[in-house]
Amino acid sequence: MRHCSVQVRGLLTRDELDRYNALMQVGGYLEEQNQYDLAYIVQKEVDILILPAIERLKEKGRDRDRATAEFLESLKALEEEEDQD
Repeated sequence: MRHCSVQVRGLLTRDELDRYNALMQVGGYLEEQNQYDLAYIVQKEVDILILPAIERLKEKGRDRDRATAEFLESLKALEEEEDQD
């Protein structure tokens, strides 16, 4: 079973995280029993489950990029004001 990243796991809601942990336990058990065909199905469920958290992570990145752009624009405006003085 492939785990998702720590960043994605940190953005799962409590319900999503509980379901994620349960699915990982089931998938791990299936792998121990060499039931890889069933573990594959569980892995697909995990992949679907984490999609909203991945989108939240992407949005956080976009927010950070916007804040950085605004900060750089404000610095540029301050420099232009100082040059005019």
